[in-house]
Amino acid sequence: MTVTKMSWRPTYRSSKFRNVYGKVGNREHCFDGIPITKNVHDNHFCAVNSKFLAVVTESAGGGSFIIIPLSQAGRLDSHYPKVCGHQGNVLDIKWNPFFENVIASCSEDTSVRVWEIPEGGLRRNMTEAVLELYGHSRRVGLIEWHPTSSGILFSAGYDYKILIWNLETGEPVKMIDCHTDVILSMSFNTDGSLLATSCKDKKLRVIEPRSGRVLQQASYKNHRVNRVVFLGNMKRLLTTGVSRWNTRQIAFWDQEDLSMPIVEEDIDGLSGLLFPFFDADTHMLYLAGKGDGNIRYFEITTEKPYIQYLMEFRSPAPQKGLGVMPKHGLDVAACEVYRFYKLVTLKGLIEPISMIVPRRSDTYQEDIYPMTAGTEPALSASEWLSGIDRDPVLMSLKDGYHRPNQLVFKAPVKEKKSVVVNGIDLLENVPPRTENELLRMFFRQQDELRRLKEELTTKDVRIRQLELELNNLKNVSPKDV
Repeated sequence: MTVTKMSWRPTYRSSKFRNVYGKVGNREHCFDGIPITKNVHDNHFCAVNSKFLAVVTESAGGGSFIIIPLSQAGRLDSHYPKVCGHQGNVLDIKWNPFFENVIASCSEDTSVRVWEIPEGGLRRNMTEAVLELYGHSRRVGLIEWHPTSSGILFSAGYDYKILIWNLETGEPVKMIDCHTDVILSMSFNTDGSLLATSCKDKKLRVIEPRSGRVLQQASYKNHRVNRVVFLGNMKRLLTTGVSRWNTRQIAFWDQEDLSMPIVEEDIDGLSGLLFPFFDADTHMLYLAGKGDGNIRYFEITTEKPYIQYLMEFRSPAPQKGLGVMPKHGLDVAACEVYRFYKLVTLKGLIEPISMIVPRRSDTYQEDIYPMTAGTEPALSASEWLSGIDRDPVLMSLKDGYHRPNQLVFKAPVKEKKSVVVNGIDLLENVPPRTENELLRMFFRQQDELRRLKEELTTKDVRIRQLELELNNLKNVSPKDV
């Protein structure tokens, strides 16, 4: 296959997104004084929705992150409350797409936790999660919410396993065990019936998540895959990676045939990881390099040339990670089609970057805001697990987004017990490999001991009460009854 090289002078074919430009938020819309984590793990360390901005922070003794209401931009107080229940560094955080106050986090302490943030944000440190999920035997590096089901969460650990959690029961219901090294990224197709993964074993996989079956697998030597993203319902995948000459590349694949990419494009010779972001509504792809200051954007089509370069947003400040605002949180009146929240570690700063389509008209721009995935789940966790697939419930952005979500997140009450998936007890004693793992195991056992001591004390008190009541009953003479 001939590899087409990309021309950086855009060919001016008709595109409504040809002149999209990036606009940095004013100083009063930025978030300042944030002790952004110095962890070098390749994640964004940032998650955003229409209410809150969540950022992983640098902290001593365990991992923590902060939750800032978007209305409270400006300089952050140094004693601002944190979510700090993890015993190891927090490696990933993601907001639930259907419950705007629910966020999941995963950590080096091998746990995944689900937190419910009060309206208006935190007033004091939060240490109690509504759910603590243990099932991985090594640190957990990635989490991803299912795109259409309200109670399904995926987590990928350094034990090379992906666990599927049913949050209606608080249990892992499936283990995907087909990877031979650390999983680098996970991406769902539109209805969540397929999962694409990139892995350190240099393979790209398309997996049926409920059965764990690998439908397609690519091991293409000329393009070493780092990150993968499903291109909406185009039946295509896009990966970012490195060519055999160590240049940064993107590759475009047919999801039903991963023997070879449809097209590869060299980007540049820099070394930072390229994060891809795809907007299924506008078919725009954004590429942001870790440690770069720029964001390039392209238009994706199913016909040649497939990938059309549009423009580049430039900034001198390097980005550590980027959070993305969901569609219903955008400013439709300003013709904003995408919004990033950029982490600038050196300044402890987070700045919003709006991608804007220049239009003169004041009316609603129907052509750039098609019906989009809303905040209502298409199905429950048990429905999805039973084999049902449904497309997202769509909403219009025309009248602004005001519909409050009537759903209430209910965490199941759980007894701590062994976790058996696919006939394997995930929590049976796995010997620690490093000093850190030994420490984490020690802290987890200390927590368990403390919990058991408290349980024992309350039960002792209850036994004493019952003994007293029994004595009282014995001492009551038949005449008194």
